Amino acid sequence: MGAMTFAMAESRHITVDYGVAARPLRGELESGDLHVVILRPRGAIVAVADGLGHGYEAALAAKMAVNTLTAQAHFPLPDLVKACHQALLRTRGVAMSIASLESETMTWLAVGNVAALLLHADESGKVAREHILMRNGVVGHRLPPLRAATQRICRGDLLIFATDGVREGFESAVRHDARPQETADRILAQFGKTTDDALVLVGDGTDRRRPGHHLETGGSTCPVCLG
Repeated sequence: MGAMTFAMAESRHITVDYGVAARPLRGELESGDLHVVILRPRGAIVAVADGLGHGYEAALAAKMAVNTLTAQAHFPLPDLVKACHQALLRTRGVAMSIASLESETMTWLAVGNVAALLLHADESGKVAREHILMRNGVVGHRLPPLRAATQRICRGDLLIFATDGVREGFESAVRHDARPQETADRILAQFGKTTDDALVLVGDGTDRRRPGHHLETGGSTCPVCLG
């Protein structure tokens, strides 16, 4: 099973409740797949960075990306990715997907092959899927044109990030009545590859109090929860 961590923090505009499952490639001491969730005055930044390859050098690149995101989190998303690019020029570089969450909207973009998926379930149970556009490139080596897209988010939506150590089709493991951590663990167990580092981050747009990571902001009519 993947490693799990739990945290709580408070801000003003959204509720962020998330779960993470991750594991390094067998035989490695650390993973090059890392995540970060950062509170901002009007919401939060959620990102997953996948250092190229695996082992120490991949982990170093991912750590530098996470540290840069944390230090520069006030930047707009394209400028934030550009700051990471500059910081990682002498590393292997990373693939990255990043989302900025506010009360009723999410803006996201991707460089490289970290998948991100937003699932909307209506009252009838019908699920619509929105996939992040993964542009070819490597943060730290070659940036594509950075064009962020904005999605409306509502209570009950699921936001999922998965590195390329997770096989395609992982959304079939999602159950909307499950806790975010349970879903992340299930996806990693069923779809995680044995040939690479792997990480899954699941966010649940409900406001139920459940075990997991909690980043809470009050006053939103449409809270976002990241598992």
